[in-house]
Amino acid sequence: MKFNKYYAAALIAFIIWGFFSLAIKPLHNYPSLDILFYRVFFSTTLLLIINLFFRSELLKSSLKLFQSFSNKKKRNTLLLTISGGFLLVFNWFLFMYAVNHVSLQSASLAYLICPIITTVLAYIILKEKLDTWQWIAVAICVVSCAILSYGHATELIYSFVIATSFAMYLISQRRNNEFDKFLILTIQLAIASLVLLPFYPTYGSAIPTESLFYMMMGLIVVLFTIIPLFLNLFALKGMNSSAVGILMYTNPLINFVLALFYFKEDIQFSQLIAYSLIGISIIVFNKKILFKTYS
Repeated sequence: MKFNKYYAAALIAFIIWGFFSLAIKPLHNYPSLDILFYRVFFSTTLLLIINLFFRSELLKSSLKLFQSFSNKKKRNTLLLTISGGFLLVFNWFLFMYAVNHVSLQSASLAYLICPIITTVLAYIILKEKLDTWQWIAVAICVVSCAILSYGHATELIYSFVIATSFAMYLISQRRNNEFDKFLILTIQLAIASLVLLPFYPTYGSAIPTESLFYMMMGLIVVLFTIIPLFLNLFALKGMNSSAVGILMYTNPLINFVLALFYFKEDIQFSQLIAYSLIGISIIVFNKKILFKTYS
């Protein structure tokens, strides 16, 4: 088996996100919107400081590159970058709401459905090709999701919307590959901040005073936002959207283990079957990578 740097980046990103609930759960007494506000605002501030004070030359060269584009290419680049910011902020809010107010399993189900949606959209929109084994893996995923969603209509609705928003983010950013990914992430989070800023005076609660909030928020900003998002965007430079999507299954598998052993949520036998199928689907989809032989 031989992982290239893009596969490694995607895998590490989703492993990190798999433990996100550990940082979110201690903040369950805070409104989901407050967590979202501070996550986006703090992340944007940190990224802007890094880019403005330590990467000024890259900013200048990126501006020159953008100015050299045709008007059509400029519009497409702006559209992909701006839509990415909107999709991120929408996805984050729904995910945190699901974790704190629906169930951890509903959030996990979202990232079980997402690879399927990503794969299908990548096939339709980006014309990405899949071999027979990869389509078999997708079929296995469909079966596992059907098992998990049976009798959980509310969770399924939340999961589907969360999954679709992140799938669209992956698809859009696969095409947005002209600029430094750290810079793209900064711009998208700045856009997310501008989207949220008008709502903060009305929907934001009193400024938190507990040290726990700021400790968890620092962890969320650095470890669960900036690092995995950058790794994810970097991976999309060298991988198909569908391949990145399938690696996303490491996220809900970790969530499932945490729900079972750490949060002590009730787990049914059907869920064990479904998650076992998911593990099989990951291996089948990445068969050529995992079992690549060399003469």
